[in-house]
Amino acid sequence: MKKNKIGFISLGCPKNLIDTEIMLNELYKAGYEITPEESEADIIIINTCAFTESAKQESIDNILDASWLKENANCKGIIVTGCLAERYKGEIVKEIPECDALMGVASIHDIVDVVKSVENKKFVEKYGDTDTYDFGGDRLVTTPDYMAYLKIAEGCDNKCAYCAIPSIRGKFRSRTMEDIVEEAKSLEALGALELTLVAQDTTRYGVDLYGEYKLAELIRKITDETSIPWIRLLYCYPDKITDELVEEIKNNDRVVKYIDMPIQHISENVLKRMNRHGGQAVIKSAVERLRKAVPDITLRTTVITGFPGETEEDFVELCEYLKETKFERLGAFTYSREEGTPAFDFEDQIDEQVKQDRCDIIMDMQYDINREKNEAKVGKVIKVLCEGYDPVSNAHYGRSQADAPEIDGKIYFTCGKRLPEGKIYNVRITETLDYDLIGETK
Repeated sequence: MKKNKIGFISLGCPKNLIDTEIMLNELYKAGYEITPEESEADIIIINTCAFTESAKQESIDNILDASWLKENANCKGIIVTGCLAERYKGEIVKEIPECDALMGVASIHDIVDVVKSVENKKFVEKYGDTDTYDFGGDRLVTTPDYMAYLKIAEGCDNKCAYCAIPSIRGKFRSRTMEDIVEEAKSLEALGALELTLVAQDTTRYGVDLYGEYKLAELIRKITDETSIPWIRLLYCYPDKITDELVEEIKNNDRVVKYIDMPIQHISENVLKRMNRHGGQAVIKSAVERLRKAVPDITLRTTVITGFPGETEEDFVELCEYLKETKFERLGAFTYSREEGTPAFDFEDQIDEQVKQDRCDIIMDMQYDINREKNEAKVGKVIKVLCEGYDPVSNAHYGRSQADAPEIDGKIYFTCGKRLPEGKIYNVRITETLDYDLIGETK
């Protein structure tokens, strides 16, 4: 008997994508056909995000789109999994009765059983223990062969006042080094040239298993046992940037000189209300130590505007620090008031328009900083990982070590011939284009 076709929609962060890839693999091993065309799918699985109001809305919109396919196309069942399902247990079915199954984040390994229940027209809900479930497993990698994400830990213990992740994903738990290294080897065997390490807080890695921060040692083990040329770090916290980690980034040629380190704010008043660890002095120290040790490092950060109680003085202080520090990469986001978080009930909630105006000011300022830094690259030769070819502009495109996948800009470059993607080329930068660069192969 022919198995049903399964369609997947994966929303949110790379950590969520890894959960999707684990579920894809389990279904593939069970004999199901995976289709990229939602209109052809017999069952659609939506792995949702619920980090902010906009992420929740995107998840709901995708569920409603799948509901339309259920009525007007081939779809016979909808399974909602991930953060939205975990966060709003019991509410989704009432609000969107078209759903045929719900799965929390700790139930990824139950996906085959859940699909079978839906095939038998039996509604099912699966919710495991977020503090104990196995979040690793073989994956059907969906990123291009030349790059992959590698989850080194799950959950979070930081308890920032605005964030629902600890209540959704559970306490912080590291994977063993041996498990991570084995997965890195398997990703290298698939052709990975770039490995991006992810967790809710990568810099906390190891403290639960080994009693101390072990990210630097983990990086060394990966570089010792693989030959992957680019290893990238995302989601690092300023208060856990150890001197050992700084030295590892400095001395290990295969760690890209790039670190994603969300600061969220610089005002002591706001940082305390956010329950961010370390405060202003720790943030400034982390930036200074990284730039002193690795002068060419690319620092990426995020900030939140309009957090409850953020005064005009707090905002001006943030702007002044960003002007002075000139982060190479920066994203600004308006504060999202999330149910179940301490900040939801804080006094001095700020008007939405004020939040947005402050966010726009910072992004306009960052545009000028980025243009200045990009112009300084004109004439330089940069290593670029080629991701594809654009026939309209007759140019290849890709990323440098300074550009994380799906977050940062692109480098478009010309060559006298078509080049294969998934290889690293030397590109001389000739001009800038907003957040992107233009060049030619050397």
